[in-house]
Amino acid sequence: MRSVRGYEEKDPAVTRHLTSGYPRFVVHPWAKQLAAHYAASGTTLWLTSSARMAGDLVRHLGPASGAAPFARDGLHGAAHPDSAELGGRAKTYLQHLGGFISSREAEDHLVRLGLRPAVGPEAAWAGDAAAEVRRGLAPAFPDVRPADLLLANSGANAIYAAFRGVAAVQAPRGRTIWIQLGWLYLDTIAVLKKFTDGPGDYLHAGNVFDLAALERLFAAHPGRVAGLVTEIPTNPLIQTPDVAALSALCRRHGAALVLDPSVGSPFSVSILPLADVVVTSLTKYTASEGDVIAGAIAVNSDRPDAHALRRAMAAWLEPVYPRDLARLAAQIGETGAVLAQIAASVPRVAAFLEGHPKVKAVFWADQASSRANYRRIVRTPGATGGMISFTLRESLEVFYDRLRLPKGPSFGMKTTLICPFMYLAHYDLITSAAGREELAASGLEPDLLRLCVGVEPAEEIIAALAEALG
Repeated sequence: MRSVRGYEEKDPAVTRHLTSGYPRFVVHPWAKQLAAHYAASGTTLWLTSSARMAGDLVRHLGPASGAAPFARDGLHGAAHPDSAELGGRAKTYLQHLGGFISSREAEDHLVRLGLRPAVGPEAAWAGDAAAEVRRGLAPAFPDVRPADLLLANSGANAIYAAFRGVAAVQAPRGRTIWIQLGWLYLDTIAVLKKFTDGPGDYLHAGNVFDLAALERLFAAHPGRVAGLVTEIPTNPLIQTPDVAALSALCRRHGAALVLDPSVGSPFSVSILPLADVVVTSLTKYTASEGDVIAGAIAVNSDRPDAHALRRAMAAWLEPVYPRDLARLAAQIGETGAVLAQIAASVPRVAAFLEGHPKVKAVFWADQASSRANYRRIVRTPGATGGMISFTLRESLEVFYDRLRLPKGPSFGMKTTLICPFMYLAHYDLITSAAGREELAASGLEPDLLRLCVGVEPAEEIIAALAEALG
């Protein structure tokens, strides 16, 4: 936990040991090396996933920043005078939108420049990788026309493109308000807060089960709500609202329903028939080795706005680098088997935690508070996804430091991972009284732990938890 705090507080004693990390939060060392090769003296260069993203970043930083687009040798980016403030703004923008250059693309350029040895072998799809990824996604989106399944370079970019696409269709109708239902992943929240038209266009309904409160929000803004966004289940409380009721409410009021099933995967739940748009991270479960980031958007072909939404969203999607797509294609065929192994262990791990006297609360897909809602949309009985969150009656620090499980911020891997999620995602909130009040209002404790079960034997995971609990 000392290292977790040091990372969040940018303590050099911790950060100097951090050579890599989750790609949207820690710029990959190869991307850094490539940017340093091209950057002029006194400038910071951010290499981006496309020319459009580079231009957007320059506009985001503004004319006063001195930022300018960069284009050379097939690379694109934005350069600005060295400045911690500008650098922080640029990095956060690219994090929210999924705009960083792929590490594999950076690697390929470094090899071409003679700055790294030739790429080592990795399992990759030799044929049409995009077609294979689409085939792999067919069980998750069986009713989607090929044109209505769009690929993105990350789940974050899929969310951003979906938001921009819906906004483009709805704004001419006078609909600019967005509703966030429940506590969602931090970059989803950031997109809704930062990119809606004005401060009054972002609304938060904290209780995913309070449909009456949601109805009142719609009634208070007649004809003005563009869309409602939520996760099925939510991250990190793993709560499932009544999706059919949400769908009916949004249809009645002319709002688009945007659902994100990344926590359990679209292979576990069937929600597209109830939604206008489904966005998901393919980094989770489909890239179960943990070495690719990607995302997808599925548009409900039966909705009247399907064609307009698809066209509008496609304009904001960032391309998946070919080597990333080939690597994803090589893994995606394992998704069903990986999810089945994980789902076999999750109820056993959850039952252990629920029965332990030192554990205060446990949250997972089949938790009692939203079990009925979840089971209405589950594809097969027992499909849970891998996430379990829990809080303790005793010291987080003692437990976390004793725990002998892999520790990290992602999920949906073959490898079990655990992290003090609120520290990594919302350190600014847990370290202020106002922030802690905001979390408490949404039922979140600062010391909540997020465990993401992998394919290891359940006995081994439970034994590690039991040892740390003492």
